[in-house]
Amino acid sequence: MRVAGAPISWGVCEVPGWGHQLDPDRVLGEMRELGLTATELGPDGYLSAEILRNHEMRAIGGFVPLVLHQSDHDPLPGLRELTQTFADDMVVVLAAVTGQDGYDTRPTLDAGGWRTLLGNLDRIAAELPRTGVKVALHPHVGTMVETAAEVRRVLDGSGIGLCLDTGHLLIGGTDPLDLALRDPGRITHAHLKDVDSTLAAQVQSGTLSYTEAVKLGIYRPLGQGDIDISGIISSLTKASYDGWYVMEQDVILTTTPPPGTGPITNVHASLTYLRGLP
Repeated sequence: MRVAGAPISWGVCEVPGWGHQLDPDRVLGEMRELGLTATELGPDGYLSAEILRNHEMRAIGGFVPLVLHQSDHDPLPGLRELTQTFADDMVVVLAAVTGQDGYDTRPTLDAGGWRTLLGNLDRIAAELPRTGVKVALHPHVGTMVETAAEVRRVLDGSGIGLCLDTGHLLIGGTDPLDLALRDPGRITHAHLKDVDSTLAAQVQSGTLSYTEAVKLGIYRPLGQGDIDISGIISSLTKASYDGWYVMEQDVILTTTPPPGTGPITNVHASLTYLRGLP
């Protein structure tokens, strides 16, 4: 397994007001302390090439939120600009965002919006590989591709690969193990999250916002939630998946925890789980 970290596991997020944002040197230092040598980039501009070199860390991809459903907006120029610094074999983890801040509300797409979104996905899937960069659409709570029906519409209506984010898929109503079994050839990147299914059900029903659920700990260390992480990894391995497994356990920090405490403890627990798998 190729395992990488992600700044969101330390509470670092692109959403304004998400919570306390830890210093990059601390985040990368704790990743290295845990034995990680690769990471996603986090919010645009958070990790510089110099900081990565100083910590001997490799960047393997980055989360890129783009508006893809508006007919009067071409996302390709912005995407080209955002990915200028992406090296060969890095992964653009693409999210079809609403254009609003945060992930607690979203509009409903009409037929025209879906045509535009699917067309843009195919344009992006055709262009980026020519530059040596990979791309994976990230179904994500609060974006235009969240629910099981929307994920299936993307799979049936475009040729883009997916980021199998176990947590966001489950919250949106997709069984991530079933997706890994049915469509392994479409999985080009993987985010590993474990989830408290009781809180997930409250987000699905609308009784709890996504942000509130993250504050309450909807994401659990791997092996301590209700997702069959072992089964998903086994399924992808059997299907010859050779991409990255990125540990992501989104948290919201209200203060700066003392060094060696806070997010590092949950990431350590997740790593211990992964290292114990057969």
